[in-house]
Amino acid sequence: MPRFTDLGVPAALAQSLAQRGITDPFPIQTATLPDTLAGRDVLGRGRTGSGKTIAFALPVVARLADSKAQRAKARPRALILAPTRELATQIHATVEPLATTAGLTSTTVFGGVAQSRQVSALNAGIDVLVACPGRLEDLIKQGLCSLDAVEITVLDEADHMADLGFLPVVKRLLDRTPRGGQRLLFSATLDNGVDTLVKRYLDRPTTHSVDPEVAPVSTMTHHVLAVADADAKKEVVRELASGTGRRVLFTRTKHQAKKLAKQLTQDGVPAVDLQGNLGQGARERNLAAFTSGEVKVLVATDIAARGIHVDDVELVVHVDPPAEHKAYLHRSGRTARAGSGGDVVTVMLPEQAGDVRDLTRKAKITATPQRVAPGSPVVAALVGEVAAHVAPAPAAAPAQPSRSRGAGSGGSGASGGRGRRGGGAGSRPAAAGSRPAEGGQRAGRAPGAPSARGAGAPAARGAGTASGGGRPARQGGGSSAPAAGGGRGRSDRGRGVPVLGGSMVAWTSGGDAPSTGSYGGRTGAGAQSGGAGRSRGAGQGGEGQGGGRRRRSGRGRSGGGAQQ
Repeated sequence: MPRFTDLGVPAALAQSLAQRGITDPFPIQTATLPDTLAGRDVLGRGRTGSGKTIAFALPVVARLADSKAQRAKARPRALILAPTRELATQIHATVEPLATTAGLTSTTVFGGVAQSRQVSALNAGIDVLVACPGRLEDLIKQGLCSLDAVEITVLDEADHMADLGFLPVVKRLLDRTPRGGQRLLFSATLDNGVDTLVKRYLDRPTTHSVDPEVAPVSTMTHHVLAVADADAKKEVVRELASGTGRRVLFTRTKHQAKKLAKQLTQDGVPAVDLQGNLGQGARERNLAAFTSGEVKVLVATDIAARGIHVDDVELVVHVDPPAEHKAYLHRSGRTARAGSGGDVVTVMLPEQAGDVRDLTRKAKITATPQRVAPGSPVVAALVGEVAAHVAPAPAAAPAQPSRSRGAGSGGSGASGGRGRRGGGAGSRPAAAGSRPAEGGQRAGRAPGAPSARGAGAPAARGAGTASGGGRPARQGGGSSAPAAGGGRGRSDRGRGVPVLGGSMVAWTSGGDAPSTGSYGGRTGAGAQSGGAGRSRGAGQGGEGQGGGRRRRSGRGRSGGGAQQ
């Protein structure tokens, strides 16, 4: 078998691969590298997992390293287009160490994350850009990126781009690259318009076909497990997920993927999900946990099938049979990668028998349905060694309340500042933010409960000592007694506070705080309501000092009580 250097790969790049344990080229690499390294356009047809990424990464890096062109701001020299964020990320993980070895730079561009860092990376000068079509076109329209310096263009998973409706965007992007540049296209099939791309953009391409999409991997074993009902299916899926090796479970919808991962984790089988509703950070964390082996079970949707490249996946489970045979083959391609073995299981309900029969026929898969139930020997054989039960992590403890700023009632009620709740009535003025007097009861909460902002705090505008607050009380005035009820309070600006009369339910940072206590702030004050809402009126208790705006009547916007 030839080695990478025998195929024309520079020794430094071959050494970089060897450091990652890659020493022998796969068939798709052996077939394409002599042509791609010589600068010819190439059409590579190969299955997912056949080694296409290294097959195009090596010539991209090697030819750019030999080129005399210099990198320039926002003008990449090589462009690799991929249909999904996951695939773009994994392509970059392969390209980056090779580029670093050759003294080149690389970055990714895709949606779902802020573009600011991507723009900064482009402005610093990039040699190799790995991008998804949509975000890249957005940046070009904003004048933040140009493709007029691209020397090599690669389209990976072109058939999947067609399935996702990206071909119009891909054509517009290719039209922006210089004519005469090298172009490499890798695809499992040439349907859905991919053949049009080949005819329009590749110049007399050399075609290499390895492991065509319709040919199943010989080391992949297919099983169809027929279950009696949804309850039996749920338990069989849980058993299939409980082994010690890596396994990928596929569902049709994002909601089902999230729900199943959560159910498995609660049942003692740690699992993460990979689906379209996740933010990019969550996607990367979940995929990293699965890749590192921290979590052995990944629950994914079809859109992730083309973006996952993880070695040693021993089992793929079609929890929901896919809608068409191409999706089945791409899902199944997560196992038996690069010549290794693997099992593929389709869990079938009685009403799905016809669809599964058509699916396997079109995929050219031979698998006789087997009736199983939870605990069946067939299921146990597929599971293998059962992993230890892992208790789910306990729910996070609620945040502890911080010390409330201000004085307690009966102590030193203070005014000043822009308080949102009334302070307690005080016998003497005190500086804003002072500690409560000994023995003083904090207003606005029940005894012993977490303090709410404003209870005994630098008090209301125009008032120093109103206990309570809110709009004018319908009966009577304010009182210096502790407020009995909760209420809807407002936190001091920029300061996180727990709220809800007597018990902490949430922390807020500015704005209205949530409350499930008595809603007294709109109608009552003082002891009636616990003083929620804005309290800007004058307080009761001779020496309270007002500091806010006052109306002509001498009271604030909502008087807590008549002045004595």
